Parts: sequence; structure tokens; C-alpha cells
Amino acid sequence: MPEFRRPSLNLRFLRGRWKAILIVLLVAVVGFGVYLDANLTRVDALADTENSSDGTNYLIVGSDSRDGLSAEDEERLATGDAAGQRTDTIMLLHSGSSGDVLVSIPRDSYVPIPGKGSNKINAAYAFGGPQLLVETVQNATGLKIDHYVEVGFGGFVGAVDAVGGVNMCIPEAIKDPKAGLDVQAGCQDLDGQTALGYVRTRATPGSDFDRVKRQREFLSALLQKATSPLTLINPFRMVPLANSLTGTITVDSGDHIWNLAGLAFAMKGVSGGDGVQTTVPVAGAGAGSTLRWDKTRAAGLWGALAKDEAPSKSDFGP
Repeated sequence: MPEFRRPSLNLRFLRGRWKAILIVLLVAVVGFGVYLDANLTRVDALADTENSSDGTNYLIVGSDSRDGLSAEDEERLATGDAAGQRTDTIMLLHSGSSGDVLVSIPRDSYVPIPGKGSNKINAAYAFGGPQLLVETVQNATGLKIDHYVEVGFGGFVGAVDAVGGVNMCIPEAIKDPKAGLDVQAGCQDLDGQTALGYVRTRATPGSDFDRVKRQREFLSALLQKATSPLTLINPFRMVPLANSLTGTITVDSGDHIWNLAGLAFAMKGVSGGDGVQTTVPVAGAGAGSTLRWDKTRAAGLWGALAKDEAPSKSDFGP
């Protein structure tokens, strides 16, 4: 019968040390998460609705807020110094059992705005802030919005730089002085300044349709890199990224850091090819550079998401 040997004193000491290190790391991670959650900017964004939806719906808004930008930053990033705040980007991310679906809502979409008649959808934010925008989106889509996430110019640039830039394959060179953009064709890493111009420019043949496609693709690529193991285990990237986002991101009063984590991993599924990226189907242009949705196809898209079903490709937009 083999002789039973107790672990040596040195082995027990090393095991105890590793346990202590793991406990310290766990406490540090939890503490950092609590710190980040406490530093999120919160606003009452979600609006009451009788709509019901299966799955989870996030409204993602990129605002043109200059908060936190100096005059030098505004000049460097070519943002201008416009007063007030508008929505430069509107996306709806649906996450559920039938896969993740990211839908761009063009800011020129002509929809009814509660109490304000019909107008471009981004006017809802200018009229009544996040809550009126959420209410407008819910009424137009028939969906229930569960979470709200808004990022300004400064937070976007900071997040891109914090992960060391984002690699994009650009099909053709784009030069747009208004957006501060001069980028060549080909695969390359975009820093925060270049990335901001890339997602803002309309200086391509498809104008706003090209623009919303670039926004979807870039946001997916950014979040895929932000949630990669090389970022998550690297404190020199993870800490600046987290601080950059929480310092300039706005969420609903009921949202927390784990809701943002859920959004990030759903976006990672979209960018990894397991989900769908599309735009609201449109029927054509209206007066005053507005866009009118294709009512039948848009209803098919939103109806599928409300039931947490995979939407039909025939209901995809450009």
C-alpha cells in the first residue's frame, strides 16, 4: 500500500500565498467595478410605455456634446463649437435567444414626436432630451427600450485611444475638412481623432447610408477590441478605457456597469458574425432632407424583434 505523504511546508506556503493573491485581485476587481459604477453619469431616460418586447433592447446614442472638450480640442477634432446638444448617432441593439441585431436609425428619419408633431428623429433629443428620444423611438418601433447608453465626442475619442486604436479596412480614401478627416484606402489602425472623423463624415457617395454603416462597423470593432483578453488583462489599457467611458458616458438612472458589460458582449457577438447589422428600411427621401421609412418592411423588422425572432433579410435596410 503506497505511503501517504502530507504536502511539504513550502508547498502549503505557496498554495496559501496564491490564494491570498487571488483574494486580493478579486477584491481589487470588485472594488474597481464599484468605483466605475459610482462614476457613471445617470439621467432619467427610460419612458413609460405599454409596449412589451421579448429579449433586451438597448438604445445607443452618440451625441455631439462638447462637454469636457477645450477650445483646442474642438479645433483639433474639427467638432466646431455649436451650443446645445443633438444626437449624431442612433442605434438600437436587440439581444435575445434568436441572436443579436444592431439596427441603425438614420437621424433624418421622419417620425412623429410626442407633443411636437412630426420631425427628424434627432429633433426629439433637442426638444426633450433622452426621455423624449426614448419615447419617440418606442412609439415609432413598437418596442420597449430597456437600457439607454449615450457617449459624447470626448468619450468616444478617449475610448479609441485607450485600446490603442481600432483596425479598419477602408475601401476608398476619404477627405473631409469639415470632419477633420483625411484617410487613405486600406487596412489601418485609426486613432481617436481619425476615428471620430471617420464615423461623422458624409463625404462619400452614399452620404448618410454610408455613414450609419461605418458607425455600426466601427462601434462593433471597438467593442470587440475592448472586450478582448489582451485588453481585459492589461491594466494599462483597461483602466484608461474604463475611466474614459465612465467619465463621459450617460446611462439611465436604473442602469449599472453590468448592463454595459452585457451590451459590450452582445456587440461582440454582432461583430463576430453571430448577429445581424442593418439599417431601418426606407422608402425614399421626403421634404427638407428627411427620410421616410418603408412602413411594411420596417413593421416586419420591429415585429420580429418584439417577438425575439430573427428578422427576415427582406426587411433589412441599406
